Amino acid sequence: MLEKARELDAADSLAPFRDRFDLPEGVIYLDGNSLGCLPRATPARLAEVVAQEWGKNLIRSWNSADWISLPQRIGGKIAPLVGAQAHEVIACDSVSVNLFKLISAALAMQAQNGKRRKVILSEPGNFPTDLYMIEGLEAQGLAERRLAPRESIADAMDEDVALLLLTHAHYKTGELFDMAALTRAAHAAGALVLWDLSHSCGALPVDLNGCEADLAVGCGYKYLNGGPGAPAFAFVAERHHDALQQPLSGWMGHAAPFAFSDDYQPAPGVDSLLCGTAPILAMAALEVGVELIAEIGVARLHAKSQALSEFFRECLAAQGLELDLVSPPDPAKRGSQLSFRHPQAYALSQALIARGVIGDFRDPDILRLGFAPAYLRFEDMAEAARHLGEVLATGEWQRPEFAQRAAVT
Repeated sequence: MLEKARELDAADSLAPFRDRFDLPEGVIYLDGNSLGCLPRATPARLAEVVAQEWGKNLIRSWNSADWISLPQRIGGKIAPLVGAQAHEVIACDSVSVNLFKLISAALAMQAQNGKRRKVILSEPGNFPTDLYMIEGLEAQGLAERRLAPRESIADAMDEDVALLLLTHAHYKTGELFDMAALTRAAHAAGALVLWDLSHSCGALPVDLNGCEADLAVGCGYKYLNGGPGAPAFAFVAERHHDALQQPLSGWMGHAAPFAFSDDYQPAPGVDSLLCGTAPILAMAALEVGVELIAEIGVARLHAKSQALSEFFRECLAAQGLELDLVSPPDPAKRGSQLSFRHPQAYALSQALIARGVIGDFRDPDILRLGFAPAYLRFEDMAEAARHLGEVLATGEWQRPEFAQRAAVT
């Protein structure tokens, strides 16, 4: 399989982009779906911001380096990656904070339309922060959480549902929702739809406007390679801009923040989603990652992602390994990952990490391997599969140190 992998790498049109990332020697990184690798251009860009824009130009850089428009500028660069217009996307805050803002905004939109709806519909096992944000609003008496299995979501939508909140690619299994079909079903029931694109943006084709989505959030530190804790982004369809009201009325979301008025007047459109001052260093790093992914192109990234994951499965099969795959076997129905169930998945993941094959574990029994196509090779797939086979065959994962849980899994 190694020989075949090298042939595939030689024919890979994306292979040159691997050198645009700073990859540690001897590491096969299968966790780009949690934290993307460092683009080589990022340190130099951050050094420029620190030494010149901050160090020399100081506060003048809000104007001279145009720091003030970073949220809009980066949002505009993310927009084509998710099928949106530039003025519909803004980079700001975290996914969790943006969820709170947009859930609240959706409830306000329904109220403006005379609909006394409070139910937020999602699925059990959705990414925790999505469910926690609904729960927090429920505790304030502003919302009511309703969960339905994914196969029953369409049937659970009735006249009480204000908002359908779902994650496009499931964080554990990678299973994809049919965004267009569920958005249509929600609209038919009079509900709005908020999509979490954290495990999709930068790896999968997303067409928010083509699906007539209402709202969306997404992550900057996974496939966009913006760095740990990178700012997130938020999308609001243009048709909702006039009705958009979000509860965190911070000064940067004001129509004229430097008028320093005592009274709040929201900025138009998605600019009103801003709250506090943008973290300039983090935004500068995110911009580098976004530009690189945009240069490669989502269509090419998706095609390679599918090829990598299928080749990995082929390498496992060549060893006679029959693991319990919980991701959809059809690559068209999953995100850029493969997840396997194993009773000792945590120890197994730690044994692989000790060999330099970095994936991750999701409680209670999921070994999750991500395929970030911008910098992974087919040779990496062959070698990772070999290591996994050896760890299982030798029982290496049974070493006591691999069972000791770290704070971050």
